[in-house]
Amino acid sequence: MTDHGGMVPSWERKLLSEGEAPDPRFTLANERTFLAWIRTSLGLIAGGIGADAFLTDVPDLQRELLSSLLLMMGGALGVAAYRRWWASERAMRSNLPLPLLGVVGLIGYGVGIAALVLVAVVLLSS
Repeated sequence: MTDHGGMVPSWERKLLSEGEAPDPRFTLANERTFLAWIRTSLGLIAGGIGADAFLTDVPDLQRELLSSLLLMMGGALGVAAYRRWWASERAMRSNLPLPLLGVVGLIGYGVGIAALVLVAVVLLSS
């Protein structure tokens, strides 16, 4: 168990108490994957803020719907990224198969819908 001056957070204690430590390369790969999902989450959030700030010639309802969709997807992906990191770390420690990321379909379809809305906005604004 990692020592942090006697102050080990309960979530870390819980995680480290299960199974055996995996090869550090796998733990670091899991961390890199988590960070990639977080970057994607931040990109969606930035896209939502940008849509609201810069699509001023688009009707309010369309702009707010697009912005809200991107912001909600970014938030959902951030939460899902943490849950996936945790579940993957637990699975590796217990020598179990890695879990699937259930939010992938939602994010994939959401980005597709957002792109279609943007195409409609571009075509209707010209």
